[in-house]
Amino acid sequence: MANICNQLMRAGTSVGANNSEATSAISKADYKSKSYIALKEARESLYWINLLHRNGYLDEKQYESIYADADELVRILVARCKKLDSESEKE
Repeated sequence: MANICNQLMRAGTSVGANNSEATSAISKADYKSKSYIALKEARESLYWINLLHRNGYLDEKQYESIYADADELVRILVARCKKLDSESEKE
């Protein structure tokens, strides 16, 4: 279990780190790149959360709460990345 928790910790903290880097990006391309990395890490976090739940390390209430928060973050990042893609197509 420690390995799964460590993976979740790495992926989850990477979301925040890459989002922080995106907000201080030096170019639009850098902002887009960091945003996509944050999205990938958020999706990876969902995977580890699911794995913890399936193996009995999270009860149903914990899982539903944590998963809902992480899923909302994924949805926000997906919307951001889609917007960035549509802006890129217009340029």
